[in-house]
Amino acid sequence: MQSEKLLQSLIEQTNQITYQAEKFKTFDLDILTWRENNTSWNILECLEHLNLYGDFYLLQIETKIKNSKTKSELDIKSGLLGNYFAESMLPKEKLNKMKTFKDKNPLNAQLDKSVIDKFLSQQKKLISILHQAKNVSLNKIKIETSISSLLKLKLGDTFQFFINHIVRHFKQIEKIQIAMYSNKY
Repeated sequence: MQSEKLLQSLIEQTNQITYQAEKFKTFDLDILTWRENNTSWNILECLEHLNLYGDFYLLQIETKIKNSKTKSELDIKSGLLGNYFAESMLPKEKLNKMKTFKDKNPLNAQLDKSVIDKFLSQQKKLISILHQAKNVSLNKIKIETSISSLLKLKLGDTFQFFINHIVRHFKQIEKIQIAMYSNKY
């Protein structure tokens, strides 16, 4: 895949996500904190989960890009592991459940609408970083994963994984809203 096309596609996805997230600012807190059952997340918990991952990845990615002496290449070549991680995050017809690391699980955290502002701020930062990435190698820069500092993915794969993870949880938010309104909220 061409590096420039990938980055442009990821920027467009992030803009769409940002547009969707802006709407959450108009929701009442009781809608944002509604949950289907005791173990399911609410909308704010989904966003906080994404914020926790943003805290882990965005600064690291930005720092690696700023310190890189690499040049951009025409094509990105996904790594086997990176491609697997990116694909595994994509929502399926029936959303496959995944175990969340304890430090990234916001279940029952006391959250307010500031979670939305932080998420939107991170999306703005992500778009800036995606633009910066146009000048460096998406293949040579390696990013540590949240699983282990020993496990690193190519920058291009990391972007795909990170944004697919956001898309996945926005699909979850959509399902929360459907459940909420079908249960007559």
